[in-house]
Amino acid sequence: MKPYAPHSLPLEGLDYKRLFALVGEANAELARYDGLLQGIVNPSVMLSPLTNEEAVLSSKIEGTQATVDEVLEQEAGILKEGEKAKDIQEIINYREALRSANHYLEDRPITLSFVCQLHRTLLNSVRGQDKTPGEFRKDQNWIGFHGCTIEEASFVPPNPLRLIDHLNAWENYLAVNDIDLLLQTAVIHAQFELLHPFKDGNGRIGRILIPLFLYQKKKLSQPMFYLSSYLEAHRDEYYLRLQNISREGDWNAWIAFFLRAITEQAKNNNAKVKAIMELYDRMKQRIHEITHSQYTVHLLDAIFDRPIFETTDFVRRTGIQKPTAMGLLRQLKAAGILRELRAGSGRRAAVLGFPELLNIAEGRKIL
Repeated sequence: MKPYAPHSLPLEGLDYKRLFALVGEANAELARYDGLLQGIVNPSVMLSPLTNEEAVLSSKIEGTQATVDEVLEQEAGILKEGEKAKDIQEIINYREALRSANHYLEDRPITLSFVCQLHRTLLNSVRGQDKTPGEFRKDQNWIGFHGCTIEEASFVPPNPLRLIDHLNAWENYLAVNDIDLLLQTAVIHAQFELLHPFKDGNGRIGRILIPLFLYQKKKLSQPMFYLSSYLEAHRDEYYLRLQNISREGDWNAWIAFFLRAITEQAKNNNAKVKAIMELYDRMKQRIHEITHSQYTVHLLDAIFDRPIFETTDFVRRTGIQKPTAMGLLRQLKAAGILRELRAGSGRRAAVLGFPELLNIAEGRKIL
């Protein structure tokens, strides 16, 4: 099989008549979602469940097997072992890459060096750390069944000798404004995946770049729009549409798929964000009624930001004096707002969970 020959950007000859209606609907739904985002006082805290979910699902597409609650339990000291621990570390790295990128993009654009830094964070201390983290590949690789030859491959990315030229063209395309921003986002994601610039982690980096590009172009007020839930649910079509670009040059079907993903995910995110905001407002009132404490908001933000936590970590993060903090946690546990996942013993702190928020994040009852 011959290496993929990337199409020049911006693309020419797209079927805009076919894509026009999808573009309009996707933009409308994303605008509704961003309207919600703009009404959130502290989105990094309020929407941390969505960030955790994105990290889990994007990594799941690549084969990891861990859930949001398992990641939070690991961080709270309920330790997993073996392959599960490695999966969890990959997810934690993904989340860290997302969060560090948010700060970077406040006053700087997406560049190739920034993408390399994201990759270095993603592969830190996990499987793949031996695959030159933060460096573009210098070897020809290919995708296919285990042990296949390049002739048997299902996809062969561009020759490494030409890779940097293709990446520079991709970077230049980031800086321009195409006919529609969501259509451009679809092209940017697909072209990155097909260039396959790293030895490992390309899918996750490509998915991280979606909300970051929308944020850079002021389409979102916060870089918090995550597509992995939809892409995981439609994984076969996701890969098929990407593959058909390289095999048949079928950009129209890929862009149509991507725009439908934006539309459906925006609707899903709207519902989830409304549920989180409703829970926050309800809990703010209830916790104040239970505790009559001046620390209601500190307490609430802490359990939203980390809904499974060690009590000692809670004291450190909130800055509330330990006797006061432990009394507040006892009150919330007695009221059924928090649940004990591990009892304290000697110097080992108790681990508590916030079931209602976790259930919204996972979309199922887990606690």
